[in-house]
Amino acid sequence: MMNFFLLFLAGVASGFINVLAGGGSMISLPAMTFLGLGLDIANGTNRISILFQNLVATVKFFKGNVLDLKRALFLAIPSTIGAIMGSLTAVSVDKEMLQKTVGIIFLVLSVFILWKPKLWVEQRKVKKRNLLSFIVFLGIGFYGGFLQAGVGIFLMTALVLLEGYDLVRTNAVKVFVIFCFTIVSLTIFAVNGKVDYIAGLMLAAGSVVGAYLGANAALKKGAKFVRFILFFMIIASALKYLFF
Repeated sequence: MMNFFLLFLAGVASGFINVLAGGGSMISLPAMTFLGLGLDIANGTNRISILFQNLVATVKFFKGNVLDLKRALFLAIPSTIGAIMGSLTAVSVDKEMLQKTVGIIFLVLSVFILWKPKLWVEQRKVKKRNLLSFIVFLGIGFYGGFLQAGVGIFLMTALVLLEGYDLVRTNAVKVFVIFCFTIVSLTIFAVNGKVDYIAGLMLAAGSVVGAYLGANAALKKGAKFVRFILFFMIIASALKYLFF
């Protein structure tokens, strides 16, 4: 019972952070491995929590009229294709090298957030470049299918810079895209026996609570608050990938 309670708490924290910024898997994955799950099983099991938390957040943002559903559906297509490829090829890539590269990229992004704050907190009109967005989101989807942890940060960066959304609307599209590609990613891990359903459901129960609180905070506090959380999680993610 204590293990289940700890998983629930880890789910609350990861769900809250994932909806606001990304990087919540840095809480849920260590929690599961600490309780005895292998990293491969934890990586697959984590997708149950991610699926439910993003479903709850999507509904919340949709009701708040900040979800650009038409564009989100378009961006979900390449992301899902990429996630399928990433999930299927996860075992054949040097994960350590990829993590170090991601850590460096995150540090660069943290500087950019401080240097160009208005890009992150104001809605902008930009010319939609469908081909470029398709390629970028295909790559992000691949990463999401492969590692998952921190994929929300990449999605938010792409949605701000390429699509012109402020961080509240960015979050709305982000959770919808992740929800879509997690369906196929979770299926692949489940078919390969990499999911502990009991632990996953307990983690998911907590993440639903965290996701609701996170989406509510984003809608009430606005883009500046989300920018602060995003900056903190980028720094934490960079340190995690580079040194741990």
